[in-house]
Amino acid sequence: QVQLVESGGGLVQPGGSLSISCAASGFTFSRYAMSWVRQAPGKGLEWVAEFTSGGSTNYGVSVKGRFTISRDNAKNTVYLQMNSLKPEDTAVYYCNAYRTYSDATRNIYWGQGTQVTVSS
Repeated sequence: QVQLVESGGGLVQPGGSLSISCAASGFTFSRYAMSWVRQAPGKGLEWVAEFTSGGSTNYGVSVKGRFTISRDNAKNTVYLQMNSLKPEDTAVYYCNAYRTYSDATRNIYWGQGTQVTVSS
């Protein structure tokens, strides 16, 4: 049974830092790209960052330079370190795992989300 369980969300003041994590199980974690995607109140999904199975990282424009994604394949866990947080970073943050096979089929898994609120 595939599971992605996010944790670490909460309330933080503007300019502060927060780290969230996503523990995975039920699939071969090291072979999957891992991403963080967020949804602000009343808005659509916004891709935040990814860490590919090959070791590359990519970031959305709005978070580049402030957020850092990392993964520990031994612990089947992906992390998102968020610094210099702004009120507009307030959102539900979802963990996402995906893998594209040679025949172009794709597996995609989602976590249940963790709330991050940036407010004074």
